[in-house]
Amino acid sequence: MSSLSRELVFLILQFLDEEKFKETVHKLEQESGFYFNMKHFEDLVQGGEWDEVERYLSGFTKVEDNRYSMKIFFEIRKQKYLEALDRHDRAKAVEILVKDLKVFASFNEELFKEITQLLTLENFRQNEQLSKYGDTKSARNIMLLELKKLIEANPLFRDKLNFPPFKASRLRTLINQSLNWQHQLCKNPRPNPDIKTLFTDHSCAAPTNGARAPPPANGPLVGSIPKSAGFPPMGAHAPFQPVVSPSPNAIAGWMTNANPSLPHAAVAQGPPGLVQAPNTAAFLKHPRTPTSAPGIDYQSADSEHLMKRMRVGQPDEVSFSGASHPANMYTQEDLPKQMVRTLNQGTNVMSLDFHPVQQTILLVGTNVGDIAVWEVGSRERIAHKTFKVWDIGSCTLPLQAALMKDAAISVNRCLWSPDGTILGVAFSKHIVQTYAFALNGDLRQQAEIDAHIGGVNDIAFSHPNKTLSIITCGDDKLIKVWDAQTGQKQYTFEGHEAPVYSVCPHYKESIQFIFSTAIDGKIKAWLYDCLGSRVDYDAPGHWCTTMAYSADGTRLFSCGTSKEGDSHLVEWNETEGAIKRTYNGFRKRSLGVVQFDTTRNRFLAAGDEFLVKFWDMDNVNILTTTDCGGELPASPRLRFNREGSLLAVTTSENGIKILANTDGQRLLRVLESRAFEGSRGPPQQINTKPPIVALGPVSNVSSPIAVNAERPDRILPAVSTSGLAPMDASRTPDVKPRITDESEKAKTWKLADIVDNGHLRALHLTDMDTNPSKVVRLLYTNNGVALLALGSNAVHKLWKWQRSDRNPNGKSTASVAPQLWQPANGILMTNDTNDGNPEEATACIALSKNDSYVMSASGGKVSLFNMMTFKVMTTFMAPPPAATFLAFHPQDNNIIAIGMEDSTIQIYNVRIDDVKSKLKGHQKKITGLAFSQSMNVLVSSGADAQLCVWSIDGWEKKKARYIQPPANRSGTLAGDTRVQFHNDQTHLLVVHESQLAIYDGNLECLRSWSPRDALPAPISSAIYSCDGLLVYAAFCDGAIGVFEADSLRLRCRIAPSAYIPPSILSCAGRVYPLVVAAHPMEPNQIALGMSDGKVHVVEPLDSDPKWGTAPPQDNGAHPAISAAPSVASNQASDQPTR
Repeated sequence: MSSLSRELVFLILQFLDEEKFKETVHKLEQESGFYFNMKHFEDLVQGGEWDEVERYLSGFTKVEDNRYSMKIFFEIRKQKYLEALDRHDRAKAVEILVKDLKVFASFNEELFKEITQLLTLENFRQNEQLSKYGDTKSARNIMLLELKKLIEANPLFRDKLNFPPFKASRLRTLINQSLNWQHQLCKNPRPNPDIKTLFTDHSCAAPTNGARAPPPANGPLVGSIPKSAGFPPMGAHAPFQPVVSPSPNAIAGWMTNANPSLPHAAVAQGPPGLVQAPNTAAFLKHPRTPTSAPGIDYQSADSEHLMKRMRVGQPDEVSFSGASHPANMYTQEDLPKQMVRTLNQGTNVMSLDFHPVQQTILLVGTNVGDIAVWEVGSRERIAHKTFKVWDIGSCTLPLQAALMKDAAISVNRCLWSPDGTILGVAFSKHIVQTYAFALNGDLRQQAEIDAHIGGVNDIAFSHPNKTLSIITCGDDKLIKVWDAQTGQKQYTFEGHEAPVYSVCPHYKESIQFIFSTAIDGKIKAWLYDCLGSRVDYDAPGHWCTTMAYSADGTRLFSCGTSKEGDSHLVEWNETEGAIKRTYNGFRKRSLGVVQFDTTRNRFLAAGDEFLVKFWDMDNVNILTTTDCGGELPASPRLRFNREGSLLAVTTSENGIKILANTDGQRLLRVLESRAFEGSRGPPQQINTKPPIVALGPVSNVSSPIAVNAERPDRILPAVSTSGLAPMDASRTPDVKPRITDESEKAKTWKLADIVDNGHLRALHLTDMDTNPSKVVRLLYTNNGVALLALGSNAVHKLWKWQRSDRNPNGKSTASVAPQLWQPANGILMTNDTNDGNPEEATACIALSKNDSYVMSASGGKVSLFNMMTFKVMTTFMAPPPAATFLAFHPQDNNIIAIGMEDSTIQIYNVRIDDVKSKLKGHQKKITGLAFSQSMNVLVSSGADAQLCVWSIDGWEKKKARYIQPPANRSGTLAGDTRVQFHNDQTHLLVVHESQLAIYDGNLECLRSWSPRDALPAPISSAIYSCDGLLVYAAFCDGAIGVFEADSLRLRCRIAPSAYIPPSILSCAGRVYPLVVAAHPMEPNQIALGMSDGKVHVVEPLDSDPKWGTAPPQDNGAHPAISAAPSVASNQASDQPTR
């Protein structure tokens, strides 16, 4: 084709894409061979449309063209062949082998023979080269990376991977210009010339007076002619945006679309991958310096680096598709849909926010200016503040005048700071107030800011200068940043032309920025450099819009409603500044502005049509809905707690409904049981308020729990060891009787010492193995109905409790024996041993959050097993060095921290089979790993008795400390050391044969206990109970100790004779627990993995359902663990308040 024809094809391609003629676009791409659409190619490959993949490729190359082309076709056909084998479709595999792969036999006969031999294997992963083959989706993604490299290197694709830099809707513009030009000298010019007049030539004499007729208006095409300085608004033609050459910073990607002719960037529209961004440097020519901003030099080096990358672009970093997101294995059961609580606020609720650490504490703001803090578990309102101006004299005259004219005021937004120690409240008139919050419900006034003229519409917290700041926006069209402690103004951002509705701060690669939306539908983005907005886009709906990121900060969403009532929930492609997907399911005319929230990096929820509607983030169609039992307003407000186990929803009756999933219900049951136990305390506490329970995260995602039972896939229901009695001593009616009672209790208290099996329930799990090997790892499944043991011989055993007449709920219990489960194929779940002796290896194990997969190692490769079939899904990390500990990243199950025998820790991405980072700091093998999501750290322990803290963000070492020997032991400690975070995610249980110890986040030892008196033997294993109130420790003489978690005081000793059958005890040799596992829902049930290969389940009797009673406090008692260390706290619920 001629050059003119080539350019016309590009114009037509752009037009067709804008008009959404998808099939026609790609057909023209293929037939013309001018433009290879990598995004379309990726979609075809990921969808497994192999015939269409080859058909599209055929427009650009053939198998025999060159070695690159041959390799491209070979990889595609090989993947198609492996997928057929994976489906056990042998006939299809043979067809592909003969029809598609045989052509390559003449080039590499040996390879073709090896491929053919795969037909003889039951599972092609038995081939060593294919042992790392994962599931279909991940295999396609890995292949895509290789295909893209081959295509980019193939000379036949040169100049075909980039689309010419047309402006959006270029063909429309040219036709409009042509139409206008043709009628410009018309004797009788029409203001809207008919497009059909372009089908024939048109000529007309000039006006008789010689004057030029005024130019006609734009032609009646779908869109008007874009102004010379701008582009059509988003949605005028199609929702496509141009692919640019982005920097890795998402904000930079949005900014590279800036229009050099405007002070703020405008949307440049075009299909994905078809239009290149215009020059982006000119937007820097229009800085806006706030009149009152102090001269703060913020992140100048990083910002300058970012700006340089934005100016020049990076052609080698062109992204043809949105960021991929790891597949999550969540189901609808993970959504909180069961209504479990109703709270009566008494006035209309305007804003909600769950505490970021204490998962059941809810902040509420109302339409009369009140704020309240609720403890959802106990249904208690623990704090309440009515609106008042703290210092009317320091207020501006406009505020004083507004209050004099109309004293009514409403809360527009209330929310917690990231650590939950401060809460902020934005009001409908001028003011923002911040309070310091204590867990006992105490609210202390901190800062009152006269922030904006008119209403303050939204607030958010950020850390732009290493200190906490609060961002505000208001009716005066401004965005301001203030010091959250002092209320001093730090920045002012101007540029919106309408009241600013919402703000959304974020950061990428240490560059911090703020998205803002206004009620004219404009979206802008700001760096903290006072140079003006970097983005000027139109939000769908062009009215009230809020933006929010997913919990891991990788996905950006917005939800808004137009003045006409049309609601739009969308996901944005940050790199391109484009709408990635639009979610369906809103009613045609929403009654009010729709509110939304995100959770678990997986789900979206919005209130609409008197319902709560849920979406999977990767599916545009509604997942499910709930009406919460009725009484919802048309557009209810809603808010998830941090782990997504609870959802607060406003009602039309001035109340709040709390919905929960299984984790949330479990959490609330624990709270109820603690409240009940508190009611059984001393009589003088009867009139005190219900107990406040300090709560940490609850989730079934990857967990920081990693002590001996090694359960890195679970964050347990979080009940702090503090706060279980009334939090404020001032609530106790009289101090003297309490002191007297404490004294009496000290005299009468006695350690519970259980020595025979009549005082507990103990169950010995049946095992057909006549010569079992010692149990080195043991854990409960997340649902609590099965036990998984790993023996020193590298073989796993799984026991499941079944429903029966004696056990109708099928729950784990020491009263009914579980079944030793095995799949129908009869295979054993056996780890790779690398031809070594597994008895000498350090075993490790981790279970997926939905109990479907287990990851395990016994000195050889790490194996991933299917828990239903016991089949090996994949293996990786071949020794040396061998893996010694496994822990899932708390936010991404594809990322695993693997402790190694050579003392390193490898941060491994399973999906792409790549080691992201290698951490060095220990001198001996790694024996423990624990993540804290709230502190954003990984703590490691080793056989060198050293603890190390690593930042999750950059994986740099923050601190290291050796544990100290107890007073009765001298010399340097060595030996396996395990770590486990408490449910509050800030306190750390450290277990060594010489001691139990509690450390804080700075690795300061708060208290410790060493073997002595009733428990003199070395410690073999220890773990927190699921509610965080107890620590179970096993000893090398067979005894079990039950300790108070906050003080490490012994409350119960279980002798080996109480749970080990006499026939075993009488045999020669010492039998003791190597590992203790805590039940995930029943805090008083444990399982013990023994040195003789047996497994025992132990729990108290129904008549006395707790392990003894809490020991009395002495004068030198340590303070209890609290999720907020700065707040005074108390002992467990069955003790009097201190």
